[in-house]
Amino acid sequence: MFVVLWEFEVKSGYEQGFERVYGPDGEWVRLFRGDANYQGTRLLRDTARDGIYVTMDLWRSRDAYERFRAAARESYAAIDAACEIMTASERHIGSFEGADI
Repeated sequence: MFVVLWEFEVKSGYEQGFERVYGPDGEWVRLFRGDANYQGTRLLRDTARDGIYVTMDLWRSRDAYERFRAAARESYAAIDAACEIMTASERHIGSFEGADI
């Protein structure tokens, strides 16, 4: 398993729109679902800080994720650019592989 985590600071008044776009039926998930190696997305809202969200995208492997990113580069960039109006900041927390011990 490969997990990609992003943190977003959403501008006040854009929370519902952000949740629609990044939620389970949003544009990002629709794009990702086109790849058989995509395993799901979780959208998390911070309970201590208003407007802070984390997305967790799950993929079969790092290689699968990187192949998807290369193949979907233009679509990915278009959605990312359209979403910029909703956020004050965006930070890649990290990318993680499963540590199955």
